[in-house]
Amino acid sequence: MIRVAVSGALGRMGSEVVRAVTEAEGMEVSVQIEVGDDMGALLRESQPTVMVDFTVPSSAMTNIRTALENKVIPIVGTTGLSPADLDELRGLCEKHQTACLIAPNFAIGAILMMQFAAQAAKYLPDVEIIEMHHEKKVDAPSGTAVKTAQMIAAARTGIPTAKPENAFESHAGATGAEVDEIPVHSVRLPGFVASQEVIFGAQGQRLSLRHDSLDRTSFMPGVVLAIRKAASLTGLVYGLENLL
Repeated sequence: MIRVAVSGALGRMGSEVVRAVTEAEGMEVSVQIEVGDDMGALLRESQPTVMVDFTVPSSAMTNIRTALENKVIPIVGTTGLSPADLDELRGLCEKHQTACLIAPNFAIGAILMMQFAAQAAKYLPDVEIIEMHHEKKVDAPSGTAVKTAQMIAAARTGIPTAKPENAFESHAGATGAEVDEIPVHSVRLPGFVASQEVIFGAQGQRLSLRHDSLDRTSFMPGVVLAIRKAASLTGLVYGLENLL
């Protein structure tokens, strides 16, 4: 039986994690943790194998540090962590000899979209990303968009079409934020959960790859998969695709 701590258990994602773990075979929720709780004490008392964290960037790093100090494997869906944060976590994983999974997206379809985009980037260098999330998401661009841009940049072999020499933005940010030289546009509106479209352009053609999470349950199969495979991980693992 895999014992699971859930951080942010009363939140929209946390409550889904509690439900998914409770319904899955071979695992159980050992403790539910909220802001203000003494996480270290609760982890030592409940002795979980893993901790699933869907909170906010301002608290996620503290939660992850506490889990690693207590030899609990963090499985983190909180986005907005910086490259410096990831570097720190690599060192902490080594120091405490405990693995950690950071996954910008747990939806299997979204992971496939990202992998397909990386494949397309080998042949179509001109690309932009549009990501659409609910109005309460605090970080932009999304972790999924950042990860997608990184994967595209690593795979891209051609040179994208240069902008006209006289190109300008009459309003700053009109052409999107650049992540690894790839424009990313963020939409925050009621009615969305999480959607992303990757658009490739080429002479006389256009390729669009889109994924939509219509409900937060879409992330749960990936969370359960990560919990099952957590014990086999080593060091910091960035991206659920490493477990597929």
